[in-house]
Amino acid sequence: MDTAEAGNDGALTAPDLDRIDALMEAAGLDALVVTSKHNVQYLLGGYRFIFFQAMDAIGHSRYLPAVVHRAGRADQTAYIGNRMEAGEHANHPFWTPTFLPACWGSTDAARMAADHLHRIGAAGLRIGIEPAFLPADAWTALTAALPGASFVDATHMLERMRAIKTPAELAILRTASELITESMTATMAAARAGWTKTQVIEELRRQETQRGLHFDYCLITFGASHNRAASSQAWAEGEVMSLDSGGNWKGYIGDLCRMGVLGEPDAELQDLLAEVEAVQQAAFSRLGPGRIGGDMIAHAEATLRALPNAACNDFFAHGMGLISHEVPFLMTNHPVAYDGIDADQPLLPGMVLSVETTMLHPRRGFLKLEDTLAITETGYEMFGTTNRGWNRGGTA
Repeated sequence: MDTAEAGNDGALTAPDLDRIDALMEAAGLDALVVTSKHNVQYLLGGYRFIFFQAMDAIGHSRYLPAVVHRAGRADQTAYIGNRMEAGEHANHPFWTPTFLPACWGSTDAARMAADHLHRIGAAGLRIGIEPAFLPADAWTALTAALPGASFVDATHMLERMRAIKTPAELAILRTASELITESMTATMAAARAGWTKTQVIEELRRQETQRGLHFDYCLITFGASHNRAASSQAWAEGEVMSLDSGGNWKGYIGDLCRMGVLGEPDAELQDLLAEVEAVQQAAFSRLGPGRIGGDMIAHAEATLRALPNAACNDFFAHGMGLISHEVPFLMTNHPVAYDGIDADQPLLPGMVLSVETTMLHPRRGFLKLEDTLAITETGYEMFGTTNRGWNRGGTA
């Protein structure tokens, strides 16, 4: 799967359509109408239209890209996009045999998807949709135009589609993670006593942007506070800083957390971060192909419970890739509201995990390490491995 982004050089090639067709067959789907930006990006081989990168709203409606795909008939696949995307197609043609750049709103896209399904003789089949990413007006237009079709929630099938990352995807996730850790390290080194949380976030935004990342967010704490929102709180000598940031590289998420301190970390801080690291290492020791995700969770939690500060510690692990929580789903409603349906399933090569341990210490504050790892044929590979200990502030 090529992962070229709009405006970048390189052909846009199809994903593994045989695998996608097999997943559709298992789910009982004859065709797909895919309308989430992340799944459209996946199906288009990495393309995402930059004009709507930050916001979908335009005029009275919204941008709603759509890929229509019929199982076993790649020659009938269509991409329905905004009129301005004709220029993107001219520079780097989409792999889909049909490209329809004629939409300015959600109902336009839905009607064009229905028209295409009629043209290819699929208007009365079982059609997979994404209910969480199909606006009400588009749903009304689509069902009105396809009265003979059966509509099925394809969310689970599409999540499985993205579960196993290709080497190209893994390379992007590796780069995203490395650039995030570089940016956080540089930000902590630049920050001085008296800098506010808002100033640090803006510095991190600058560091990520100059490295080519799209800045997504920063959760930050100073000192004993557990509040991770931006504010005028200032960093003081001897206080800790946690930076938990997400940055986007070619559509894929880098999401890590690193710790800083203004001055030298005392013995207590060294011990506290060592507890966090002990839980992380316990989780890593249970990662590999064929290992059960729930066993990794159980071992990490058992290690956590045996530590001196177990009462204020927490462990979490989740899949990630084009979005920040995806397959494998390992924990139920902790903290995000979904079922841990993959906890009893083996981890597979190409799956990517975020592993994170958090300590909410009553005196020293918020301590956390979050790491990104990919399951390999022989074990795992960790991305963005640098500066996992105490980073000193004000050293730049």
